[in-house]
Amino acid sequence: MNPSLARLVAIAQRPSRRIIGLMSGTSLDGLDVALCSCHGHGSTLQVQLEQFTTLPYPAGFRRQLRDISQPTVSLEALTLLHAAVARYHATSVGQCLQSWRISPAEIDLLASHGQTIWHAPQHQHQRPEFAHHATLQIGDGDHLAALTGIITVADFRQKHVAHGYEGAPLAGYADKLLFSKAGEHRLLLNLGGIANFTFLPAQAHPGHPLTTDTGPANTLLDAVTREQFPGLSYDENGALAARGQPHPGLLQKLLHHPFFAAPLPKTTGPELFNLAYLRAAQQRSATTDLAPHDLLATLVELTAASIAQAAQQCLATALAAPVKVFVSGGGSHNASLQRALQRYMPHASFATTDTLGIPADAKEAVLFAVLANETIAGSPELSLGKICLP
Repeated sequence: MNPSLARLVAIAQRPSRRIIGLMSGTSLDGLDVALCSCHGHGSTLQVQLEQFTTLPYPAGFRRQLRDISQPTVSLEALTLLHAAVARYHATSVGQCLQSWRISPAEIDLLASHGQTIWHAPQHQHQRPEFAHHATLQIGDGDHLAALTGIITVADFRQKHVAHGYEGAPLAGYADKLLFSKAGEHRLLLNLGGIANFTFLPAQAHPGHPLTTDTGPANTLLDAVTREQFPGLSYDENGALAARGQPHPGLLQKLLHHPFFAAPLPKTTGPELFNLAYLRAAQQRSATTDLAPHDLLATLVELTAASIAQAAQQCLATALAAPVKVFVSGGGSHNASLQRALQRYMPHASFATTDTLGIPADAKEAVLFAVLANETIAGSPELSLGKICLP
């Protein structure tokens, strides 16, 4: 037997595995690296976060990734970055292991989400000749495995699409394993570039929980901040938005997009929620001269309102009952957004996932480590990702 295959079989049969989860989201701020100890699988799973860090991307690399996430892109640039992202991530893993004083031989698996450069659910691309969903992540798993010497599980979203789903969000699979609690309605809300949540009802039921995107979170806020405030890449703590006033007319036009009325679950991305979408709404509401602070304040309202609308669709009357919302992602640090969420969802209590033992910034990377654990050691019904041998 191939020695790497023999090692994989041995890893699958162990009571626990040490897995590094890698996550780079649509905000393109950097690579989240989470070292997790995963004991058991499925209903017996217990996860301990041993180490976590975020390695910010250099400005030039961030710009290359942003440029490639466009409708028309150089095929050469796409091909080169597919390898370059993996090589950069492999170097980052090596740096982390060195700083943690851990040998690569002590790590069982890498779980790599890669970098989404285009997300194309059918409702979004609307091309009749392609009657299916599609999504594309770069950061080749074979490069990661070869350069680190660690068996890598990568490209998680493709099997989800192959089975007829939209490829996102995937958080629900792991959220249910880690965060369900009998007798308590929980909403696991992630505020990355796009906002998404998993609803975990008080009474557990078989099957996968409802998990859905709700609309933009940081993607538009970041884009407007970069455009209107040169030198800044995001609105730290929501301080700029706090100085503005939301514009009701613009907010109404932004919320008029068909995506918000579509049934759950659904997915989207910056392919839809971008500056062109914003400019069109400004034209329709005669707000092209709106002050930058007011523009940011309106976008904060858009994020909070769309999340609350999706939660209402999901929970129906449950919003009048105790609902606990646990927030993760970069938007958890945006005080303006947190205040808006509390206004739109007055019957919910809010906390970060830190209170559940997983830091808000680490949650997505941890979730992909969990998915890799389930793929290798769990049941066949939850098998996502391609296995890449060194």
